[in-house]
Amino acid sequence: MPPVLIENSERIAVVTFNAPERRNTMTDTAMIEALLTAFRDVEDDPGISVMILTGAGTAFSAGGDVKAMANRSGMFAGTPLDIADGYRAGVQRIPKALYGLDVPTIAAVNGPAIGAGCDLAFMCDMRIAAATAQFGEVFVNLGIIAGDAGSWFLPRRIGYQLAAEMTFTGRIVGAEEALAKGLVLKVVPPEQLMAEARALARTIASKPPRAVRQAKRLLRAGEAIDLANFLELAAANQALAHASSDHFEAVTAFVEKRKPEFEGR
Repeated sequence: MPPVLIENSERIAVVTFNAPERRNTMTDTAMIEALLTAFRDVEDDPGISVMILTGAGTAFSAGGDVKAMANRSGMFAGTPLDIADGYRAGVQRIPKALYGLDVPTIAAVNGPAIGAGCDLAFMCDMRIAAATAQFGEVFVNLGIIAGDAGSWFLPRRIGYQLAAEMTFTGRIVGAEEALAKGLVLKVVPPEQLMAEARALARTIASKPPRAVRQAKRLLRAGEAIDLANFLELAAANQALAHASSDHFEAVTAFVEKRKPEFEGR
């Protein structure tokens, strides 16, 4: 079976970890390359407006392969320099690719999201959780740190204090606590998870595709640049948006009191 499945419909791509027998661990070469290919295909397809990321079986992703760590195999083999190179050439390519996606991303967290799997969920723009979901920034329990950019993403997604508490204690956060603390948008019964994720995705997919991608680029830029430069970037993007066919269709449909039909132009 392929390590990653991808399904496209209604301008929505569903990317699924497909290694349920090992709880969708994600540090082996085959899984990493399959994820990178899926993300690249989603980004390059103008017919895709939003991506849902989920896991097959009972886990979202158990993160790193602890048995490979114990055996010092794969990306965990060799000298410290070899291991550092293994991270750079391996799992560290995932946050760059996922963060670089212009389409909005939704993590449909169907079960435990542990270690690098937890980080991956927080690399997505939004999270919807099944009642069975769990989140664990557990690296400290194994005497290591988040080598996949989790320490960069978590404070930006959930605030420094909660990110620090999860990082320093390595404890597991259940779905209801995740909802109460703002880690996820919604918690639903497991059988309703994909329906909820698709409903959110369909709402996003109904909007002008290029405007959605521009909006995400601006949100991402806001994390990195000062206000003055951000406003210049926003002005340039707004000028482009005002010249788009979808903008003219949106305002015309508003005036005519009808549903707009967007073409991504």
